[in-house]
Amino acid sequence: MNNEHVLPTYGRAPFEAVRGEGSYLYDAEGRRYVDFCAGIATCSLGHCHPVLVKAVAEQAATLMHCSNLYGIPGQEKLARLLVEQVIGIPGRVFFCNSGAEGNEGMIKVARRFGHRRPAADGFPRYEVITFNKSFHGRTLGTLAATGQTKVQVEFDPLLNGFKYVDFNDIEGLRAAVSPCTCGIMLEAVQGEGGVNPATPEFLRAVAELCRQKDLLLMIDEVQCGIGRCGASMGWKAVCPEVEPDLVSCAKGIGGGFPMGCFWVSNRAIDDAGTQLSSIMGPGSHGSTFGGTPLACAAGYAVVNEILTQGLVERAARMGDVVKSTVESWNLPCVEIVRGLGLLRGVGLKKGSFEVPEGQTPASHVNNLCREAGLLCCPAGPDTLRVIPALNVPEEVLAEGLAILKAVLSSL
Repeated sequence: MNNEHVLPTYGRAPFEAVRGEGSYLYDAEGRRYVDFCAGIATCSLGHCHPVLVKAVAEQAATLMHCSNLYGIPGQEKLARLLVEQVIGIPGRVFFCNSGAEGNEGMIKVARRFGHRRPAADGFPRYEVITFNKSFHGRTLGTLAATGQTKVQVEFDPLLNGFKYVDFNDIEGLRAAVSPCTCGIMLEAVQGEGGVNPATPEFLRAVAELCRQKDLLLMIDEVQCGIGRCGASMGWKAVCPEVEPDLVSCAKGIGGGFPMGCFWVSNRAIDDAGTQLSSIMGPGSHGSTFGGTPLACAAGYAVVNEILTQGLVERAARMGDVVKSTVESWNLPCVEIVRGLGLLRGVGLKKGSFEVPEGQTPASHVNNLCREAGLLCCPAGPDTLRVIPALNVPEEVLAEGLAILKAVLSSL
């Protein structure tokens, strides 16, 4: 591969993807791979699904882009679907292009909320508490929100106003809340940090803490939302009675087309009945390419297909198959299988096999899987992620798991 003119920001594998079909990906030499990476939980319907291809082609021939200075009917159509059938709580949606942008938007809403609901001394609240091993994006703002120092190296000074505590530690979280705190931001399942789900008790306690302290509950559903965890949203797979104030989505919402959004609740934030979603008025936020006619056509086609074809429930069933199958192997190198639905992490037992210098256990196993014809991706140093398309055929799932078993057994 010749990347002479491409910035080397990715540790690329010696593999060039040139074609996709369903849950298979093909390289430049024509070799076929079982795809358990799905663009890192992005290709919800697999590659080149006819519903998505048709929607994009028809919209591209009609109107691809126009300014958000004008009305875009597809935005309301997709927003209604998300609000009524995915989030299930009254609110409004802002469309953007990526998960990082969605999380940036949530942070801006939280900061403005902190101005509208200041501390007792009148000073605007601005602090957002996030969690160790979290990942919220690579912009300067979302880097600061991410509780992993490895992605922050040499990008300081970071945006002020973030505090990190351990995930699933409610007492540590309570102790961290200060007079300047305005929100708590978390993932229902920490995808990049090792596929760590929140516990129901923790998520319930976080929601109660937010109500007690007048904080915003901000849920990052970029990787675990839109059916991935076996519920319409990841938090619903953990603790469905919780009602967040802000939710970000991306990755799977477009099925491979660049698409993101954040949702803001309509709940009242003061005695006058001011809705949280109303505080972001004209001029407060924007995006040239957010919510274009083409993006909204793609997003609607993908989300509607997931909902109408029962892919949410199917993700729950297939995820159970992944978990029970891997556990049934009783391999000494496998410590645990974590996650929900089709966001699964195979935890590798430290010291159970040799790892080449310069690699982590997860990256080493990931390389061996690719060489054997299976595409996965690491989630931290000791966890291999298994995140196939939500509609992965059962026989392809079995084929990929057979490759994984052979690789892990060889260790």
